[in-house]
Amino acid sequence: MSVRSKASSQATPENKALDGLEEQYRVKEQLDDDDRGTPISDFPEGGWAAWATVAGSWIVQFTGFGYTNAYGVYQDYYVREYLNRQTSSQISWIGSTQVFVMMSSGIITGRLFDRGYFYHLIIGGSLLLVFSLFMLSLTKPHQFYQVFLAHGLGVGLGSGLTYIPSIAVVFHHFQRRRALAVGIVASGSSIGGLVHPIMLNNLFHGNAGFANGVRTSAGMTLGLLIIAGALMRTRLPPKPTDALLPALRKFSKDIPYVSAVLGTTFIATGLFFPIFYLQLDAIKHSLDPKFAFYSLSIMNGASVVGRIVPGFFAHSLGVMNMIFVCTSCCGILIFAMLGVKSVASVAVFAMLYGFVTGAYVTLLAPLLSVLSDDVSEIGARMGISFTFTGIGSLIGTPITGAFLTTGFIWWRPIVFSGIVTLAGAVGFAISRVTLGKKRGIPIIARL
Repeated sequence: MSVRSKASSQATPENKALDGLEEQYRVKEQLDDDDRGTPISDFPEGGWAAWATVAGSWIVQFTGFGYTNAYGVYQDYYVREYLNRQTSSQISWIGSTQVFVMMSSGIITGRLFDRGYFYHLIIGGSLLLVFSLFMLSLTKPHQFYQVFLAHGLGVGLGSGLTYIPSIAVVFHHFQRRRALAVGIVASGSSIGGLVHPIMLNNLFHGNAGFANGVRTSAGMTLGLLIIAGALMRTRLPPKPTDALLPALRKFSKDIPYVSAVLGTTFIATGLFFPIFYLQLDAIKHSLDPKFAFYSLSIMNGASVVGRIVPGFFAHSLGVMNMIFVCTSCCGILIFAMLGVKSVASVAVFAMLYGFVTGAYVTLLAPLLSVLSDDVSEIGARMGISFTFTGIGSLIGTPITGAFLTTGFIWWRPIVFSGIVTLAGAVGFAISRVTLGKKRGIPIIARL
């Protein structure tokens, strides 16, 4: 028994274009533990357990991905003070490794979640994240390997173990209202990226200092994750997972999907440069440090809006059309950093870039849904895509740091990041055109 009867849909090109978008709101049929074939389709769509899970998942995103969005504060502090014997490129490996480990671990954590290891992942990831932050507070200045192990690997893996499970568990409670619930959860990372930079900057450059500032942050993270673990609840039974290699062989022959994955990889290579370097850029251009400390918060505040707005237009304009526009705007705005040299220009850039990057992050999951031939493939396609996205983020900021050099020649990394980001937009355009031809949908149609 399927959630939506196939007989109710008409095989018009427009409906075909909408099928992929609708698939993300369908529910894969699952069976009771006694294997009698009774499907579980009674989603609560609300209630205490469902909304408590949303709240807990929001907290996990706030403390995990939200903390990653604040890495620009660490990059600035490491470059100018804590690790100033290393180059910007070397220091960038800390943040890029953190993002890579967090994103790429999804290909494993997603499968473990499907097999029923939700609480193991949440508890283990939370403990590792908090432990790594406390270890970071014990590192010594100019000891790069200590910071890399604690911050790059430890914090990245701890966040990665909780990232996908905290989103996927929301799917257990919502079907019709899933877009709303997931949108609320996703806003947690943007709010975290708004709050953490303000807190960390005031701690690092105030009376607390770096060590006590990190410990304060770790203590707050511990308290929040305890609350999150108490709130989240699974509802559906574990399910078997398909083999990974056959899926890889199948997806590698899907030109629209391969083009989109290449697009996400190129985007990730250039996307994080402003996020990691905007605060340092503002300070090096002799802007008021107090204002520079808030530049990342402005960007992440605008990202909150960017994550919400696309949901109102994706159905009418098409996910693939919108993601091409958003990524093109990202590339153009990165080039615009060449003229960002005043307080007003930094503020405007931060708001615009935060908005389009927030929209891109929100549209990525629906995009992969559109590219899937069947709803059962969405998880595997997301895991593979996130792995390649992690590779792009791993190499991107170290490359831009090398272009920057110790002389802070800003135009070099800006041009590189702008080019690779626009190359990613071209990948999405190729994906849009080839998928349209595959499904017989005109270019001007929504898809």
